[in-house]
Amino acid sequence: MALSRVPLPLVLVVIAAVCAGGLQAQERTAAATPPMGWNSWDSYAESVKEGDIRANAEWMAKNLKAYGWEYVIVDMGWYVTNHSAGISAQNAQFSMDQYGRYTPAENSYGSAVHGAGFRPLADYVHGLGLKFGIHILRGIPKEAVEKNLAIQGSEFHARDAADTSDTCLWNPYNYGVDTKKAAGQAYYDSLARQYAEWQVDYVKVDCIASHPYKGDEIRSLSEALKKSGRPMVLSLSPGPAPIEKAEEMGQYANLWRISNDEWDVWQSNEEFPQGINNQFERVAQWAPHVRPGNWPDADMLAIGQLGPTPGWGEPRMTRLTEDEQRTLLTLWAMFRSPLMMGGNLTQCDEWTKSLLTNAEVIAVDQHSKGNRSVETTVKAAVWAAEREGGDGYYVAVFNRLETPQSLHYEWKQLGLNARAYSLRDLWEHKDAGRETSLDVKLPAHASVLYFAQADGKR
Repeated sequence: MALSRVPLPLVLVVIAAVCAGGLQAQERTAAATPPMGWNSWDSYAESVKEGDIRANAEWMAKNLKAYGWEYVIVDMGWYVTNHSAGISAQNAQFSMDQYGRYTPAENSYGSAVHGAGFRPLADYVHGLGLKFGIHILRGIPKEAVEKNLAIQGSEFHARDAADTSDTCLWNPYNYGVDTKKAAGQAYYDSLARQYAEWQVDYVKVDCIASHPYKGDEIRSLSEALKKSGRPMVLSLSPGPAPIEKAEEMGQYANLWRISNDEWDVWQSNEEFPQGINNQFERVAQWAPHVRPGNWPDADMLAIGQLGPTPGWGEPRMTRLTEDEQRTLLTLWAMFRSPLMMGGNLTQCDEWTKSLLTNAEVIAVDQHSKGNRSVETTVKAAVWAAEREGGDGYYVAVFNRLETPQSLHYEWKQLGLNARAYSLRDLWEHKDAGRETSLDVKLPAHASVLYFAQADGKR
């Protein structure tokens, strides 16, 4: 119909419906599968520079893009101008615009001159066929509040938005934002507009999902990103996010951390860091909350070369054994966690590359359904899932002990009802025969991942 002949109120209704429909489509398509990419923290911490981002992006485009890896994430501290002060330093100095918004430090990001921000770097990453993301801390810079800078696009100033009684427990840079005030929403709206101008695809927000949980600010940031007009994945950190808030987080965000930082250890008895073995009970608990657009996040893959300046410990090759590395990828895939590589891609060896380019394992993470923990004990864990299309099942068995063990399961114990299944070993890329039960012998901390098809299926 011709809008020129339609009464103005009806025109407005039609336009509003189209805009709402577009927004709903945007929400549905954001992170339809678990995001896959590379994050700078495990290798560079706050010291990452533009050349490092470009080099890792180039390696990803050449070696990993064909397998679904697409996000390049600049983690914390890109606005710090004096990295020699240390991580989360009290005397950190910042690059900031006249509206109290952090900008890339020009001594680390040379293309950010003349107010360009991250747009030139984002354009470069997009030119490689990849997507670009950044890490931010919730809140408003203390420096912006002290100077009472204007909030872009509004009549407010920084002091109108800040909650000066609220700061991050582990980082001194910002005050909280009072989202009950219009000024608070105005500040987050201004950030979202800035990120949209920079062509950001992914925003990781820290100090918001735990230590403590900040539901009001999650909601405010989510609304701001939606109003920006650019689809951006919203990721929440740190963990452990409260499972009783799962539905609320799922309404406003695409992924959220379920544990404290996970590093290259098998088991930890401390809150920080966490290890692979610490995650089994967590992922079993969170599995019912996994759905398209909502991905509980088991944290980054601390594999490969962690350096030159890792976010924890000295520069090193991952401490994880090869069996433990496969177990890490297998558990993350069966849980359908986001896959964020932490190791330095420019120093990637053939073994690490083989883990990241196993299309059969990646398919489990990206294209399975009904993923569930069948058994989780201190000795072993078993997971099962269906392949999209319903033509077979994925089955993973994990040995959590320090010694080898043999494990036996009847198919019915796993929820599989056929008498026999033909197995394919997804790590070894080979068929493993027809079996009337599942019998495996696993070394310490090892696992096996099969695709199982019932007799008569292909």
